[in-house]
Amino acid sequence: MYQGESVVEEIVSRLPKSVSIAGHGRKDPFLSKPKSQQMTLKSMVKGIRNMLGRYVGKWFYDKGIPFDAANSPYFPPMVSAIQRVEPEVKPPTAYELSGPILDEEVKEVKKWIEEYKQSWPRTSITLMSDGWLNKVSKKEFLNFLAYSPKGTAFLSSKDVSGTKKDANFYIRQYDQIVEEVGDKHVVQFITDNTRACVSAGSKLIDTRKHLVWTPCAAHSIDLMLEEIGEIKIVKETLEEA
Repeated sequence: MYQGESVVEEIVSRLPKSVSIAGHGRKDPFLSKPKSQQMTLKSMVKGIRNMLGRYVGKWFYDKGIPFDAANSPYFPPMVSAIQRVEPEVKPPTAYELSGPILDEEVKEVKKWIEEYKQSWPRTSITLMSDGWLNKVSKKEFLNFLAYSPKGTAFLSSKDVSGTKKDANFYIRQYDQIVEEVGDKHVVQFITDNTRACVSAGSKLIDTRKHLVWTPCAAHSIDLMLEEIGEIKIVKETLEEA
């Protein structure tokens, strides 16, 4: 036996002998193989960690979960928590995840944001505005975040689909969010670099003299690259690449 094989055998013995894949009634071939063939497979995957990877992988593949989800800082603690619980403990249901467990997480996030807000009178904040288009639903959103030395906090997201997005529209949104967080706490406002946003930013600092308005550097570079991409020789080169 390779190292850890006895532990693997114990784990396998606890698993159900027939597992339906994706709810279609098809048996998991890993558990359906005779013991001798299971040993061959286990020797190929080389131990407990690879066995864990197989089952985590099945879940990822079945539900189309992005592989980058494994890089989440919450992924290792989740696995550790599963390893610590008794075999009789059942996993959370879809209802629990979308209901009471989600409610607990929302409460925790709100508590974090309140802790951030406690530091704002001492350090002040930078408000950040970001426009976002959902390419699937075609809906447009305007997001607001607050940055301080304590950290960045998401404040709100507004569905602005079908709205005329001129300078007057943006100045109303900017004024509203400044009032919501407290005018005295805001020292800088960062926005996209579209013409309407630039005009709104200028109007904002005209009425709030203590504020500094800054166009988003990343968005500015993005717009520059788009214009460069329209240059004939550049456009032709990109099309041929």
